[in-house]
Amino acid sequence: MPDTDTLWLYVVAALILAATPGPAVIYIVTRSVSQGRAAGLASCLGLALGGMVHVLAAVLGLSALLAASALAFNVVKYTGAAYLVWLGIQRLTQAAGSDLAPRVEAHSLARVFSEGVVVNLLNPKAALFFLAFLPQFVVPSRGQLPLQVAILGGLFLLVALCTDAIWSLAASSAGGWLRRHPAFMSSERYVVGSVYVGLGLAAAASGGGRK
Repeated sequence: MPDTDTLWLYVVAALILAATPGPAVIYIVTRSVSQGRAAGLASCLGLALGGMVHVLAAVLGLSALLAASALAFNVVKYTGAAYLVWLGIQRLTQAAGSDLAPRVEAHSLARVFSEGVVVNLLNPKAALFFLAFLPQFVVPSRGQLPLQVAILGGLFLLVALCTDAIWSLAASSAGGWLRRHPAFMSSERYVVGSVYVGLGLAAAASGGGRK
């Protein structure tokens, strides 16, 4: 298992990343504003279920890479760090308001849930994110890589579910204000962009490859 210091650092990074608006948060807020609290929470659960598939893929893929060679794992680790930096730069240079979701039609809670699953499951950036983010906190020298990746992935989903639920509750309560201030969500790109760049650079500079 990862050591305590690594876990705490990971939880803090996951909390910052999960709480900052992105496509998933935009979807949740849009649903919450248009249909209310129940629809927003249903979308949160759907997104979490879709995320479980990406975590499972990361567990299998990273385990296979470590079994193959130390070089393969380190290549993925540093490529992942570079990808996080690229995501941050892309986010920082994104045009204001370009990621705001359109107004959606009202659907049943079951359909809202299933759409949440599909939104996350069919998002290739979500799969790449887990493959880039999780290796930065894995400590191969401690062994049990599949368990480490599973724990880290599960923690991220738990943190994301909690922050998504908070976004849903806040958006359903402040729906009128959000409809009058649509630029609020897009202004947060500076925060998430900086976080991605900082995390990627820190991971690349750590030199924490397989030992």
